[in-house]
Amino acid sequence: MKGKDSSSDVTLFLCGDVMTGRGIDQILPHPGDPRIHEPYAKDARRYVDLAEETNGLIPRPVGFPYIWGDAIRELELAAPDARIVNLETSVTRSDDYWRGKGINYRMNPANIPCITTAGIDVCTLANNHVLDWGYDGLAETLRTLDNAHIRSAGAGKNLKDAEAPAVVDIDGKARILVFSFGHESSGIPSDWAASANRAGVNLLPDLSDKTVRGIADKVSAVKKAGDIAVASIHWGDNWGYRVPGEQIVFAHRLIEGAGVDIIHGHSSHHVKGIEVYLDKPIIYGCGDFINDYEGIGGYEPLRGDLSLMYFVRMNPSTGSLVGLRMIPTQMKKFRVNRASRPDAEWLWETLNREGKSFGSRVELDSDNALILQW
Repeated sequence: MKGKDSSSDVTLFLCGDVMTGRGIDQILPHPGDPRIHEPYAKDARRYVDLAEETNGLIPRPVGFPYIWGDAIRELELAAPDARIVNLETSVTRSDDYWRGKGINYRMNPANIPCITTAGIDVCTLANNHVLDWGYDGLAETLRTLDNAHIRSAGAGKNLKDAEAPAVVDIDGKARILVFSFGHESSGIPSDWAASANRAGVNLLPDLSDKTVRGIADKVSAVKKAGDIAVASIHWGDNWGYRVPGEQIVFAHRLIEGAGVDIIHGHSSHHVKGIEVYLDKPIIYGCGDFINDYEGIGGYEPLRGDLSLMYFVRMNPSTGSLVGLRMIPTQMKKFRVNRASRPDAEWLWETLNREGKSFGSRVELDSDNALILQW
């Protein structure tokens, strides 16, 4: 950690993918149609069964705050100025699922209070599930978020909409500009890309310098002195710690030449390494935060059940990182729980191992929080 906290600093809450569809939707007060079109299951309630077979009974229906569990208390304690998540599900009653995709997430719009109850300010949408239930599903997702007074970025009725940042105005401090991007490496179909005349997501054509210049133009058009620009990027494989060289170069270029202050990376189902470059934080992969994956085997050594709440403290006058405090969590019974000491130590060791090549390390405090050092 560098620098001292100041009353003018701003704190952002970031986390990995928030998937409130499928099994999660089925335990909420207004479960939608459980029919799904997967090779593994035809009914979303099967994912509830798998979780219960693994960790015990889940009450049904649960209240809207239930899925956030201990995270609600941590958010109250940290009191971040802005709360930003990647919402990885379509919020719709549409039955027009995307044929041939294999996995289709949706949440009943009547369950949107499960997002508002955590005080979420911005949902990024440039991911590989927002169009799972077609263009009508995307339109209803955007409409539902807007009606709930939740800002969104990364998807829209056309490319201009999809490219536009979500803006959070923090009175007397700064504005937070959240740009949302998706990359095909995360599984986003190429034909989901928004265009001048077609709805869709803000899909990066590649990670080239030309793409960086295009992003720089978009950032400079809205960014003013004292603003903090966030590039929230859905990229990379679900599993594996290796960060491809092209992602590292792209992140560096966004900071060097596009006016970006924070890289918020996601798509990986587990946490990945953290870098601080030119005093700007790069979180290459946040891991999943809320999902219905309990009982699905195959990658247990990577501990996809563990995640982090990232509280990023920035100085608006310099655009520099002041500090990053992380709260270890575990998803269990479809609820976010404060991680145990052994699990916090596992995350501590993992972040130190993966951060070594980036020149970062973390310290574990007596409260099981992880503090970034660089």
